[in-house]
Amino acid sequence: MKSIKYALWALAFTVLGACSRQAHATLQPGDAAPDFTAPAWLAGEAFEFRLADALAKGPVVLYFFPAANTPGCNLEASLFSQNIDRFTELGATVIGVTAGNTDELQEFSADGATCAGKFAVAADEGARIAAQYDAVMEGREMSSRTSYVIGRDGRITAVHSDLNPARHVEAMLAGLVTPADGG
Repeated sequence: MKSIKYALWALAFTVLGACSRQAHATLQPGDAAPDFTAPAWLAGEAFEFRLADALAKGPVVLYFFPAANTPGCNLEASLFSQNIDRFTELGATVIGVTAGNTDELQEFSADGATCAGKFAVAADEGARIAAQYDAVMEGREMSSRTSYVIGRDGRITAVHSDLNPARHVEAMLAGLVTPADGG
């Protein structure tokens, strides 16, 4: 009985600690999205992702995730890949960005259980891009789990910051359908 009680307390402290380390997104709808270029992979193929080029084609869903090949991030990538047709129908480009396990992104981008070659993932060494978007876990050089919809005008139209990876896809789809600026 004592070991179960200890395990529950340890779990509670772990969850509380993770929540307290997550930085809250401070970029809000209407704010200018920082422009960036980053090394990226799509279906295992390397290329240079340029936000400005993607915005010329339509809105961008930019989602930050802590690290490739971790349970929560694998789930989130899988959910984005399963729903990519819905994003495409709304004219959006999806890009995942991480500072964690960047040496695994080529494989991660092509893995059928994660990105499945359906959207690109970019490396953010030192979490520099994440820092511009206020999407860094407090006290760590690691991306938080924060997602943004960026309109063609380069302004944030929706934001969702939540440790739960299962909520980001629907939040970003809703942000594309009903942007905060009403347009």
